Amino acid sequence: MSAGNPFFSPWTNAFGFPPFDLIKPEHFPPALDRGMEEGLADFDAIAGSAEAPTFANTIEAMEQAGRLLDRVCSVFFNLNSSHTNEELEAIARDYSPKLAQYNAKISLNPALFARVSELYAKRCELGLETDQMRLLERSYLGFVRSGAALGEDAKLRMAAISERTATLTTLFGQHVQADEQTWQLVLEEGDLDGLPDYVREAAAQAASERGLEGKYVITLLRSSVEPFLTFSTNRDLREKAYKAWTNRGANGGDTDNHDLIREIVALRAEQARLLGYATYADYKLDDTMAKTPSAVLDLLHQVWEPARLQALAERDVIQSEASAAGFSGAIAAWDWRLYAERVRKARFDLDDAEIKPYFLLENMVRAMFDTATRLFGVKFREISDLPLYHPDAKVYEVVDAATSEHVGLFIQDNFARSSKRSGAWMSAYRSSEFFAEAITPIIVNNSNFAKSKPSLLTFNDSETLFHEFGHALHGLLSKARYPSQSGTCVRRDFVEFPSQVYEHWLAAPETLRTYAVHYETGESIPEELLTRMLEARKFGQGFNTLAYTSSALLDMEIHSQTNPDNLDPEAFERDALERLGMPAEVGMMHRLPHFKHLFSGGYAAGYYSYMWSEVLDADGFDAFKEAGDVFDPELSRRLKDIYEAGDTRDPMELYVSFRGREPKTEALLRHRGLAAAE
Repeated sequence: MSAGNPFFSPWTNAFGFPPFDLIKPEHFPPALDRGMEEGLADFDAIAGSAEAPTFANTIEAMEQAGRLLDRVCSVFFNLNSSHTNEELEAIARDYSPKLAQYNAKISLNPALFARVSELYAKRCELGLETDQMRLLERSYLGFVRSGAALGEDAKLRMAAISERTATLTTLFGQHVQADEQTWQLVLEEGDLDGLPDYVREAAAQAASERGLEGKYVITLLRSSVEPFLTFSTNRDLREKAYKAWTNRGANGGDTDNHDLIREIVALRAEQARLLGYATYADYKLDDTMAKTPSAVLDLLHQVWEPARLQALAERDVIQSEASAAGFSGAIAAWDWRLYAERVRKARFDLDDAEIKPYFLLENMVRAMFDTATRLFGVKFREISDLPLYHPDAKVYEVVDAATSEHVGLFIQDNFARSSKRSGAWMSAYRSSEFFAEAITPIIVNNSNFAKSKPSLLTFNDSETLFHEFGHALHGLLSKARYPSQSGTCVRRDFVEFPSQVYEHWLAAPETLRTYAVHYETGESIPEELLTRMLEARKFGQGFNTLAYTSSALLDMEIHSQTNPDNLDPEAFERDALERLGMPAEVGMMHRLPHFKHLFSGGYAAGYYSYMWSEVLDADGFDAFKEAGDVFDPELSRRLKDIYEAGDTRDPMELYVSFRGREPKTEALLRHRGLAAAE
């Protein structure tokens, strides 16, 4: 398959854009094989060099090594997430352990580590620039944390753990996606009581895509099931949908994830012990801003109790609303959203059906682009003549607003489909660098909004749009010299700051007055509706905070186990929630069997990062409010420095340079409408 394989020829599309129209699943195995072969040859040549190690012939040479594999993997794993099929999934299962073997051969190469160690030992004598010193220090640390300093038997075991974990985490994600793809709740006209038009239209669209014309389908994508739980007055159907949603990966059979969780957690605990750490959480957090599990738990528990008290108060109000509506007995988790929405509507005279006509997807995209122009001086122009992997995706050229210089390409893929994994995320087809040559980035945002005409969003959907675009800007604006430091290649508990702080500009009245316009009349959102909407945002924060924090605490607890070999995930989850005093009516944001952040993503012992970054983003946006201008030019310039820096500087140093001081947690509690814990 070498002949005609697009990975073995230069890409001649504008800006080196991937030739999606030429790339087929059968091209990936030979390209991955050759990429690994060439990559190992590159690294072996560095390790076996007869020259004394220098920064150029070792560290910079490693930055240049394995370029073919980087290109193949970036396309493969993005497509496998955005638009997969059985062939791509089979390749992922086959090559995940092979890629883990490849990485282990590099990270555990004793000659390569010896060269890096020699440079690290005399780093202060090398005359390195700041970013180079950080690259050397973190390269050395990466080798150590991968096991390069261990004895031979331990290194062999580390490699085996890495290979097996890669297989298990790939299966975990595929199991969740399989459950999401196969389950559907087929509704007739008589099952739609309570559902607003936009939910009905999205359900009709989902049914049509499945060949069920004239019917309606609710799927397990959040954009489908959450509105159904919020508005459906059919309690039996709500219970059915809720249980299917929360039981993804926990249904027995071929897609059950309990055994995978048990083995993954045990392997991670063993990995930590080999590296001299008491638990995997200790190992993972040692290379973060937080540094220790106790620091993470301190933050989460600062939030937990005030959130729990508020959630209990919310439960009492919601229970009263349900009783007044004729419901007998205690509400359950599948009742909360329905009656919470009724309370919110009664208290603020507000519901999503009233808000959504003002949040047309196209207008929110324009809002996020124009915000970036005002803050960071970049503009976006849609390109129509580049090949894309799916008709729903769009590509934009990003240019400097002052000079018209090309900055990068941005792909946006907004709608849910069965071939796309759930959730919303940013990724890169190519990262920027300014090392051997200037290479501009190709960044992608994926969302899972329900497809309908017109495409109307909730306020939360719009926040998701802004959040992921904040990640995209982190990749697009990067001025890091080396690819290993580019864009989002930062500490796990700092990577969410640029995305979460960007969300604040959506809620700024300046943004909403301009872009929240009625999709039919073109009229701006009324001031009184805007006021009610912003006031209503704090209602339900007890529920939202507990749903997130319970998941973050469970992550920390399961990765703090010293002997998890006989772990029962169901019992572990149940016992942990009981100890926390979790109200039964509040469901976790992610239960263990479908917690892809932990078991098929990069957030193991790291899910707390969203709240850690929220301390930064709430405190950071306060600087703009204190300045009296959410587009204050000087603050915008200093904030842009963070987006541009990548991992060239310590994250707290970057934050202090922007804010003038370290962050304070009070802003987070105030932003969430929670009273500070006594």
